[in-house]
Amino acid sequence: MSYQTLRIHVAEGHRTLIFDRAEQRNSFNSRLLHELGCALDQAQQDPSCRMVVLEGQGGYFSTGLDFEEGIERGGPEGSAPYMNALRRLASLPAMVVASVDGQVRAGGLGFVAASDIAIATPRSTFGLPEALWGLVPACVGLHMMRRIGLQQTKRMCLTTENLTASQALEIGLVDEVSERPDEVLRRLRLKVARLKPSTMGRIKRYFSDIAGIAEAHEARAMQETDRAMNDPEVRSAIENFVLHGTFPWEGNRPGSPRAR
Repeated sequence: MSYQTLRIHVAEGHRTLIFDRAEQRNSFNSRLLHELGCALDQAQQDPSCRMVVLEGQGGYFSTGLDFEEGIERGGPEGSAPYMNALRRLASLPAMVVASVDGQVRAGGLGFVAASDIAIATPRSTFGLPEALWGLVPACVGLHMMRRIGLQQTKRMCLTTENLTASQALEIGLVDEVSERPDEVLRRLRLKVARLKPSTMGRIKRYFSDIAGIAEAHEARAMQETDRAMNDPEVRSAIENFVLHGTFPWEGNRPGSPRAR
């Protein structure tokens, strides 16, 4: 298929999926989520593929939901495509690696938390700012709790503080911080080349069975997300940001510069 939001590099034994929405700071829309699912299908159908790498570009890994599309949400799908994407990453019978270089915000953290291995450059930062808009990071929070635990996840949600790469390493959000992520990826490729996809699939299914995310919790997370995205106050706050660049605590001040 023709990809519009991803760039895909295929090499022996591995694939690199690069988020290709630089002007939107690699935020995801419905098209990107669909294409990500297709790319993961292709990886799973390739018997030689043992590793899938997720990357961003331009100083952004992913900054979460594209708010311009977000204000048009409320249809029958709601947050389901995003939850499905995270589920696919977590269950793919290959090692999924998030290679982070730059900002990760909001739902973009879900791609990191759902990956098997996360590496980051020292300049990378991580944050969950959803509460500023009146949102609960419910879907991403499920995978965050699985990776770093309830208390650290709740702290990131409530404080909306951004973590440095070293802080993310300290709490286990990333597994390694390196100035040379390509060298880390090369080392991982050498290790994973010795494993069968069927073995990796069994390992991931086993740990999902004993410590995975329950369907009832997924349903509750999607319910909360979709409820909030249809709340008039939340939608108004998002619309003001999209149209005027103003944050909720600033009020509607047309002409304010949008914060980056």
